[in-house]
Amino acid sequence: MALNVVIMAAGKGTRMHSATPKVLHKLAGRPLLQHVLDRVAPLAPHRQVVVTGHGAQRVEQLVGATAVCVRQEPQCGTGHAVQQTVPALDDAADTTLILNGDVPLIGSDTAAALAAACSGRRLALLTVTLEDATGYGRIVRHGDAVKAIVEHKDATAEQRTISEVYTGMMAAPTAMLKRWVMALKNDNAQREYYLTDIVAMAVADGVPVVATAAADETEVLGVNSPAQLADLERRLQRRQADALMNAGLRLADPARFDLRGTLRHGRDVEIDVNCVFEGSVDLGDDVRVGANCVIRNARIAAGTVIHPFTHIDGEAQGVQIGAGALIGPFARLRPGAVLGDEVHIGNFVEVKNSTLAKGAKANHLAYLGDATVGERVNYGAGAITANYDGANKHRTVIGNDVHVGSNCVLIAPLTLGDGATIGGGSTIAKDAPAGQLTVARAKQVSLAGWQRPKKQPK
Repeated sequence: MALNVVIMAAGKGTRMHSATPKVLHKLAGRPLLQHVLDRVAPLAPHRQVVVTGHGAQRVEQLVGATAVCVRQEPQCGTGHAVQQTVPALDDAADTTLILNGDVPLIGSDTAAALAAACSGRRLALLTVTLEDATGYGRIVRHGDAVKAIVEHKDATAEQRTISEVYTGMMAAPTAMLKRWVMALKNDNAQREYYLTDIVAMAVADGVPVVATAAADETEVLGVNSPAQLADLERRLQRRQADALMNAGLRLADPARFDLRGTLRHGRDVEIDVNCVFEGSVDLGDDVRVGANCVIRNARIAAGTVIHPFTHIDGEAQGVQIGAGALIGPFARLRPGAVLGDEVHIGNFVEVKNSTLAKGAKANHLAYLGDATVGERVNYGAGAITANYDGANKHRTVIGNDVHVGSNCVLIAPLTLGDGATIGGGSTIAKDAPAGQLTVARAKQVSLAGWQRPKKQPK
């Protein structure tokens, strides 16, 4: 079945009280509109059209080449929005599916079923039954047949008691849809062109109007306010948490878990409360993640423990952690950090664009940037690599079995040979030979009779 898909994304979202277009507000780390685009992709539409309006340039930048964008200026209702798409719709696609950019959790299967219910011959409406239908258009039936959709603001008191509501999504025969929307009138309380008025047109033309029920309420909930966005966030996070737990992941509290990307895990993985996972994260068997960690774009091998309050942000490069490593608490791993097996990164240690070989340790208050660290290195508290000269980055190479004392500054470019020892408090600007003690610090002097300065009386 050849298919057009129209996504309505022109609204301002006044109740969001934000300069950001409503469809660009984020749910689970991605814009609302991006969720809809992703869920439409499995349908392989012949043509995809996004209606933009408020903040059009920003919305169109997100859409990119994935769809044709048409602008609705000014915004005069849903029918007016679809009118703008008429020149862009492909007549070769006998069905046009209309979705909303602020309804992000519509299921791909539900959208496909709605299009199939139309099949180029019927007007198919997606409906759901709600306990509180305030604000939604009511489905008016005569027996099983749908006769009309009445907007909440135009509904009578009796019609407002109807609990079956229109979700704002439909599928229509393309040729008829074009004709119907161009015949819409705005003689209503809001002086807007309602897409729902085409139901009466279909009935008048003898075109069957059918209703397809959504799988559940959550997949058709729209976002019109920060409160609704927050509610939908928790619903989605709980869905994701349940799916992961059903696959064996152990979450201390699924209500305090946030996934804003993809999370793959092995067996016997445990995650404590208030952890956030972003981008692409892989957790091997027996990994344990402590409370209040943020992990983005990282691969963590089996048996590693991520202690509480650790921040791992791989950005585009990613972070890799070998098996049996101990990370944190309060550690920070930045892009390009590649840690071997059994590496220890302790509290207030930052690692960026550096590799640490098996068994290397930096346990306290240290910085490793643009460094290559060998096996079994002990990197002391307060030690740093001075990798930036104000214009360029330089690399520090630390051989196997090196011991770097506390409070050392390693000024790159620099190489510390295998087995070298760097005396605490040293500033090292030249290569240190293998197997030797290298010290670079002022001689200690004690001055007898020295008096500490005293405050002058006022």
